Amino acid sequence: MKKSVLLLAILIFTLGVVAQENKTDVDTMKKELNEKKADTTKILLKRKTVKIIEDEDEGETQIYVKRHDRDDWEFLGDDNSRYSSSRFRGSWSGFSMGLSNFVDKDFSISRSGDNEFMDLNTGKSWNMNINFAQYSINLGNNKFGLVTGLGLEFNFYRFDSDNSIRKDVDGVIINQDLPETWNIEKSKFSTTYATLPILFEVHTSSDQNSGMVFAAGVIGGAKLGSNTKVVYKESGDKKKDKVRNDYNLNPFRYGITARLGVGDWLVYGTYYLTPLFEKNKGPELYPISVGLALSFE
Repeated sequence: MKKSVLLLAILIFTLGVVAQENKTDVDTMKKELNEKKADTTKILLKRKTVKIIEDEDEGETQIYVKRHDRDDWEFLGDDNSRYSSSRFRGSWSGFSMGLSNFVDKDFSISRSGDNEFMDLNTGKSWNMNINFAQYSINLGNNKFGLVTGLGLEFNFYRFDSDNSIRKDVDGVIINQDLPETWNIEKSKFSTTYATLPILFEVHTSSDQNSGMVFAAGVIGGAKLGSNTKVVYKESGDKKKDKVRNDYNLNPFRYGITARLGVGDWLVYGTYYLTPLFEKNKGPELYPISVGLALSFE
C-alpha cells in the first residue's frame, strides 16, 4: 500500500513537471511568434497579400506574396538574395540630363529665313528628366519585358541670338526683338511636360547590376507649363524679364525614344513626332534630345 501511494505521488510529480515544461515551451513559442509579428508588415491588396518580414538580428528583409485564392506564400527574395537582384526591373525610373534642339521636316537643326529666330545655342540648351514611377512586366527569363511609368521632362531652349518669341495679333508665334538698351546675357524658352513611356527592354544578363541594357518604344507627353526668360543688364543693374504663356504649344505629344547602356548608366535619345507648336500657329519644328541617364533601379 505504501509503495502504491509512493508510486502515485512520483507519477503526479513527474506529470506536473512535464506539464510545466510544456507550458514553458508554449509560452516561449508564443513569445517568439509575437516577436516575429512585431517585425512583420502585411499589405492587403485586392487579389493579393504582401508580407514583409524584417529581421533586425540578421539585418535583412524578406518579402512574400500570397494570392487570396491560394494557400501558399510565394517568396520574392530578400535584400541579399540573387533572386532579388535578378528579377526583371526596367531602367526608366531615375534621372537623366542631356542636350535638346529642334529639327524641321528635313531633319535639319539649322534655321534660316522666317524661322531663323528659333535657332538655338545647342551647347546651352538642356533637356532634363525626373522619372519618379515605374512598372515592369517580365515577358521572359527576367531578361526581356515591358516597362512603363511616369516622369517629368524639362526643356530649356537657349536662343542663339539676342531675341525671344511672342504671339502676333493673329496669335501666331513670331520673333520678338528686345530693346537695344538691354545688354543681353541669355534668352531662353522653357517647357515642362508630364511623360508616360511604353518600352520594350532587353537585358543581356539576369543580374541587372551588370550586362548591357537596351530599351525602345514610344513616349507620350502632356503639357504642364511654359515660359520665356531674358536675363540682361541695364544701366549696370542685372535684371530679368520672365513671361508665362502657353505659346501655342501642342498640349499633347508623342514620339519615339531609346536607351542603351551598361548597368545603371545609359545613353538616351528622344524624337517627338508631334510638332512643338500647334498647326499654323508657329514654325513647324520637332523636339529632339540626347543625353545620359542614371537608373535608380
